Amino acid sequence: MAVEFELGHMPPPPPRRDFRIGAIGAGFIMRDVHLAAYRDAGYQVAAIASANPASSRAAAVQYGIPVVYETYSELLADPSIEVIDIAVPPDVQPEIIRAAVGQAGHIRGILAQKPLATSYVEARELVRLCEQAGVTLAVNQNMRYDQSVRAAKTLLECGDLGEPVLATIEMRAIPHWMPWAARIERLTLLLMSVHHLDTFRYWFGEPASVYASARTDPRTKFPHRDGIVLYILEYSGGLRAAAWDDVWAGPAREGGGPDLYIKWRIEGTEGLAQGTIGWPEYPNRAPSTISFTTARRPGVWFRPTWREVWFPDAFRGTMGMLLEALATGREPAVSGRDNLRTLALVEACYRSLDEHRAVRLDEVLREGGR
Repeated sequence: MAVEFELGHMPPPPPRRDFRIGAIGAGFIMRDVHLAAYRDAGYQVAAIASANPASSRAAAVQYGIPVVYETYSELLADPSIEVIDIAVPPDVQPEIIRAAVGQAGHIRGILAQKPLATSYVEARELVRLCEQAGVTLAVNQNMRYDQSVRAAKTLLECGDLGEPVLATIEMRAIPHWMPWAARIERLTLLLMSVHHLDTFRYWFGEPASVYASARTDPRTKFPHRDGIVLYILEYSGGLRAAAWDDVWAGPAREGGGPDLYIKWRIEGTEGLAQGTIGWPEYPNRAPSTISFTTARRPGVWFRPTWREVWFPDAFRGTMGMLLEALATGREPAVSGRDNLRTLALVEACYRSLDEHRAVRLDEVLREGGR
């Protein structure tokens, strides 16, 4: 039985792609992911700078970027640069955003990495500064642009799943923690779970409260408290959304066989959808997947496929949403102000760990976090 579903697994291109982009950062995520996606999408990266000028020059040669600056301050001062794309650690990013806001005469938009900052309070200040300066701030919550995540959103919006009842994300993957992670007190919830918390918001809106539990990861040697984390989002309508973010994933590096994956599942009153995220297989090109069934097509499972993958293809969408916002005057799909609610949810998880209770999201929003 052949049925055509338009699942919108890739967003449409922005109406303008000729904004001049300045890239700040030349590590893996910028070099191998952002710049590859922008090249494929036809976005115009006009200059690059990073803490390692040699890495900047290598990236410029690889992608044909015409100008390399020794410092990000020199790049920000270039009057031809209209958009800033930042890919640096979250404790370094705020100072770059503040400096970019000071160049608001020619810098019109900023695509910031997630997490926007290491705390909700600091992120709120950055959003305020950008709004006061008239600079459009978007946040690179790239899991929203994973192909299976977008397809699931389409099914929810079309009503093919009915009313959501239960949703889960299960991550069994071993991150390559960068050295800078050791200097941040917060680990998995801030740096990994932020993807899943934001995805639940994207799919279902704002939860009423969250309960989180965590233990340390035996493999991670630097001090931390949230290695392996579990959390439950409680929605006022009855929906429960839960995630297991397991960065241990068994002794896969200590002699055991690996079993790494990310799976998600949404059960509704009229249908069920489930999928996998291809990211754990990177650098192999493994597309994310979706399979779903709906009472509107009784007894049938649908398993559409596509060629695109999260890394790097989803990153066309995150920069594209900012370019679209600049071209149309509309707010980005993941604006800085919208993303404050994701960081408030992260903050609520940490408060839940501290106080061993469910924490209402409005507590954090009202009090401004801790």
